Amino acid sequence: MSYTFTIKGGLSLDIEPKIGLALGSGGARGFAHLGVLKVLKDAGIPVSMIAGSSMGALVASFYGAGQDIGRLYQLAGAFKRKYYLDFTVPKMGFVAGNRVKDLIRIFTYQKKIEELDIPVAIVATDLKAGKKVVFQTGSIADAVRASISIPGIFVPETIDGRLLVDGGVVDRVPVSVVREMGADIVIAVDVAQVKRTEEISSIFDVIMQSLDIMQDELVHHREIASDIMIRPHVEHFSSRAFTNLMEIIYIGEEETKKQLPKIEELLKRWKESHNHEKKE
Repeated sequence: MSYTFTIKGGLSLDIEPKIGLALGSGGARGFAHLGVLKVLKDAGIPVSMIAGSSMGALVASFYGAGQDIGRLYQLAGAFKRKYYLDFTVPKMGFVAGNRVKDLIRIFTYQKKIEELDIPVAIVATDLKAGKKVVFQTGSIADAVRASISIPGIFVPETIDGRLLVDGGVVDRVPVSVVREMGADIVIAVDVAQVKRTEEISSIFDVIMQSLDIMQDELVHHREIASDIMIRPHVEHFSSRAFTNLMEIIYIGEEETKKQLPKIEELLKRWKESHNHEKKE
């Protein structure tokens, strides 16, 4: 969606608002991000940049690497946990994470973050410093592996001497990150609402439910800071069970379709405001 204004000499230039996506964490529920991306693409709404935490970082990197949405849908349809789980003797985590890192390398064509088709920021948490770490350069596989390192489940990733875990610990939906990247309009996607009827029967359930509860109140402030907040209703799905993935994706599609009128109205207002400033 482009807008035109005229400068001295009669030359006409097309400009576009920079639309940024903030894709949140949520384990298997994060496949709903694919549905969001497909609907935006089909509606002709260009995405200029993406910031992602955990599963949001994984989807952002695959999309930024140029993976076709149709192919990603096919991947989701055939996805099994065995593709990325490599259990280890638990010391700092149950899952070593080498297998998932190999998967990331394959689907991002071994690119570096700065080589992606659009700017992508990958959010992780420095476990020792207790601070957010944002990767915009360097190895995609290393950064995403850090961002998806659910504490207690994945062994933390070490990068430059920092012990890194899941980006969702400190910033579940990284609205401020994509805003700092230069987005004029921020569309946030939260897929990790607390499942209040969750059956708690294992250490994995305890960890995942605790993370969702811990972040629930903080995400309220992300909603205020974003221009549009999309919340696919996937809370009844387990965040750790990679089943029903196509259903999760379709819910992402439907919720985004509901938000399209708001997004289009927002773009219209941006256009009117921008043109008014240019005339002045």
